[in-house]
Amino acid sequence: MTRIVRSLAELRDLTRDWRAAGATIGVVPTMGALHDGHLSLVRAAQAECDRVIVTLFVNPRQFNNPEDFAKYPRTEDADAAILSPLGADVLFVPDAAEVYPPGHATTISVSGVSEPLEGAHRPGHFDGVATVVALLFNMTRADRAYFGEKDWQQLQVVRRMVADLHLPILIVPCPAIRAADGLALSSRNQRLSPDARARAALLPAVLLGTAARIEAGGTISPTLAGATVKLVEAGLSPVEYLELCDAESLGEAQPGRPARLLVAAWLDGVRLIDNVAVTLPAQG
Repeated sequence: MTRIVRSLAELRDLTRDWRAAGATIGVVPTMGALHDGHLSLVRAAQAECDRVIVTLFVNPRQFNNPEDFAKYPRTEDADAAILSPLGADVLFVPDAAEVYPPGHATTISVSGVSEPLEGAHRPGHFDGVATVVALLFNMTRADRAYFGEKDWQQLQVVRRMVADLHLPILIVPCPAIRAADGLALSSRNQRLSPDARARAALLPAVLLGTAARIEAGGTISPTLAGATVKLVEAGLSPVEYLELCDAESLGEAQPGRPARLLVAAWLDGVRLIDNVAVTLPAQG
């Protein structure tokens, strides 16, 4: 049965014993409302680590919209029930005062990779992400951390932070898990009406079709413009961005380097994001 831990002191006692026994520790940071995507990260951690900690903390500092923070699903009991059969060792559920004690005054800001896309539309979001992730790494003393590729920009921000701060932890990316119709699993999907959920499948379909056209040599700007029109006509509006970027820096995509096609769009009052890999044709 997964042990629920709420205090840093109790968690530190556990991790101290684990380390004394030579165990490797994996962490899966989450904000709860767990689904199969999260569980795939837990399984990946269990395959590579002796002990696995799943963190559950709805981080107020990464929400630039208070209404979004208030609406975010909070399902601790269900999350614990889902985790127990997997055998995760600990579900760490700190409250805000445990993560940000009175007087907490430090924020981590990652330049460059955090600035376009999500960074442009959600000011301060990645400062909140980087800060809480660094805190959770220190609190759990993990050796490896597991992140899904659905949140591609977040993954790059965390990688950049770990490299820049020389943090002693390995970031392990894991493929996005998708529903049968292709929609990437997300806790926010729970807020879609049945009709909107059916229409949401168009987002990955358009994304994959756009990637295929670019890989076949289609001119990038008109191809992206046409895909944006398709999304808007289907009710996925506004489209905040649909951009082809360098996979690592999120700057301009270059032939011969891994690229990523990323999108954010609204549907039924819910903001959806997704991304797919793109191989640009070589310049000839």
